[in-house]
Amino acid sequence: MNPIETEAFKKPLQHIGEWEEFVVQHYPEPNGPAATTESGKPAVGHAPDKKEIEFRNYEADARPTVREFYRLNHTFQSYEFGQAKRKEYLGLNRMTMSVWEAAEYLNQLIDDSDPDTDMSQLQHLLQTAEHLRRDGQPRWMILTGLVHDLGKILCLWGEPQWAVVGDTFPTGCAYSPKIVFPKFFEANPDSKDSRYNTPNGVYEPGCCLDKVSLSWGHDEYIYHVCRDYLPEEGLAMLRYHSFYPWHRESEYTHLLNDKDQALLPWVNRFNPYDLYTKSHSKPDEVALRPYYEDLIREFFPDKIRW
Repeated sequence: MNPIETEAFKKPLQHIGEWEEFVVQHYPEPNGPAATTESGKPAVGHAPDKKEIEFRNYEADARPTVREFYRLNHTFQSYEFGQAKRKEYLGLNRMTMSVWEAAEYLNQLIDDSDPDTDMSQLQHLLQTAEHLRRDGQPRWMILTGLVHDLGKILCLWGEPQWAVVGDTFPTGCAYSPKIVFPKFFEANPDSKDSRYNTPNGVYEPGCCLDKVSLSWGHDEYIYHVCRDYLPEEGLAMLRYHSFYPWHRESEYTHLLNDKDQALLPWVNRFNPYDLYTKSHSKPDEVALRPYYEDLIREFFPDKIRW
C-alpha cells in the first residue's frame, strides 16, 4: 500500500492540538516589547526571559507522535509539494460561506481523543479574539485572532495533519538548522537537489517573503482566503504566525526586505495571543456572536470563497 494511504501517515498526532502543545513547550512565553497593548502595557501575561539552559531538550522530551509528525512534515514538505497544493487550493473553489459559517464548519474537528479539552474550534478562536479585545488591540487585529486558524478546514478536505499544521519554513532553499528536528530533512529530496539546497536557492537575496514559498499549511491557505479583506499587518499575522524560524530564531534574514522588517513587530505582537491564551474557560458563543458578526461585516462581505 502506498504510505500516503495509511492511517499512520494521515494522523501521526493523537489530536490536532498536540502540535500546538509542543510549540508552547519549545517556545516558552517571551517577555519582549512587541507583546504589548495599545497603551504599551504587557499583554496576555508574560514571564521573564528564560536562559538557554532552562529550555527543554525537545528532541528528548517530545512524544513519539510529535516526532513522527515532524518526520513526515520534514520529509514531504518539498518545494514541488507546496507548489502543487497552491495550485490545488488557491483557486478558492471548494466552498462559498461566511466567516462565521466557516468557523462553525471547522467545529467538526472536535477530537474526542484530546483528554485536555472538549472545546470546539470556534471556542478556541473566540478565546484568542477575546484576549485581544480585552487588551484593547485594534478591531482588525481582534478579527485576525478570530480567523487565524480557519485554514485548518484543510483537514476536513482530506489533507494529512503534517500538511495542515506545523512550524512553517521556506522551501526552495537550504533548511535552517534551527528548525525543530532538522535531521528529518535528510529524507526530503530537496536537501539533495542543487537547485534548492543553497542559502538562497531559487530566490534572490532580499527578495521579500512575499516571493518565498513557505511550507504548505493552514497559515498560507487562510492568508490567501483573507488577502483582499484585512490590512497588511493582519495578513502578515495570518501567514507567518507559525514561521518560528524567522520571528523566534531570526533565521532567513538574507531573504527579507524593509517591508518584512516593518511587519515583524506585528507578527510578534500577535503570537502570544495565538500560543498562550488557551484555558478551560469556555467563551459564550451565543452571547458573543452578535459582536463578532458585526466585526466580520466591517471587513468581509456576506460570503467569501474558500
